[in-house]
Amino acid sequence: MVTLDTRELAQIVEKEVDHVTPPSSPAGSQGRSDYRLVDLRTASDYAAYHIPTAENVTVAALPEFPFQRTEKIVLYSDGGIHAAQAWMLMQAQGYRAVYTVLGGLEGWKDEVLYPALAAQASGVERARFERAATLSRFFGGEPRAEGGAAVPATMELPKLAAPVPSGAVSAGTCGS
Repeated sequence: MVTLDTRELAQIVEKEVDHVTPPSSPAGSQGRSDYRLVDLRTASDYAAYHIPTAENVTVAALPEFPFQRTEKIVLYSDGGIHAAQAWMLMQAQGYRAVYTVLGGLEGWKDEVLYPALAAQASGVERARFERAATLSRFFGGEPRAEGGAAVPATMELPKLAAPVPSGAVSAGTCGS
């Protein structure tokens, strides 16, 4: 039986060390392989689009899924609620290197696939946007510059088979 330190968990959440931003997530880091990226959505949603290198595991399947205790595990869902719930479940199971993608798949779309540059952006913001635009193009996205149109809700997501980092685990298998 695992005992949870609720004060420690509250500190983790308050200090926001339980999540990563989409661009700084392992998937957004082009080539990192020291993690397992887990898409918690339904199989049909996963099949329609998922972040490259992600495995599909439902929240209900997490307790029995063959993760290694030493693995870094990054969770995401559509917005973030299921990922936060799954994070808590995994904490209760004794996993400590578990994170969520801030904003979930929607955050990934906004910050990685379709980043936007404000019309009055500073030099620092423009430099950050150029890095984001490069990442966006790598994943088949379309960066939007200076007041570009918003991404239509019905826009089809890119059909891109991003390279799987060496050492990454494909869906349905167990890594160490």
